[in-house]
Amino acid sequence: MMEMIIFTGIPASGKSSLYKELFFKSHIRISLDLLNTRNKENKLLRYCFETQSKMVIDNTNITVESRKKYIESAKQNQYEIIGYFFESSIQDCLERNRNRKDAINEIGIKAKYKDLEKPGFKEGFDKIFNVRIVNNTFKISPYEN
Repeated sequence: MMEMIIFTGIPASGKSSLYKELFFKSHIRISLDLLNTRNKENKLLRYCFETQSKMVIDNTNITVESRKKYIESAKQNQYEIIGYFFESSIQDCLERNRNRKDAINEIGIKAKYKDLEKPGFKEGFDKIFNVRIVNNTFKISPYEN
């Protein structure tokens, strides 16, 4: 079965790093940071569905509303929908952000943290995993909703 993986996490919580570590060779990465426009993102999504490609939505996706369009289109295309929730403290993310080449505004990280809505199975996810970074290593576990 084809799968769409949806990452949920504030900036600097490890999303792109996990993509590179686990999914780089198997899934197409759909990221607004790379594509810059929703139009390009929609074209790449359509291409993935047409070619039945596995994909990772590597955006913050912090609200139920922001995840909805991906979940709806994945369901229409008979994709399995897998969520990865990046559980991290604001302090850890601010610290990681300071060490990034492309550091983003701290106010932006704090605002995203404030707006964060944890993913839930009622949104349409088939599976959800919890991701934590412990000693610079990803720890992935089943999600407790």
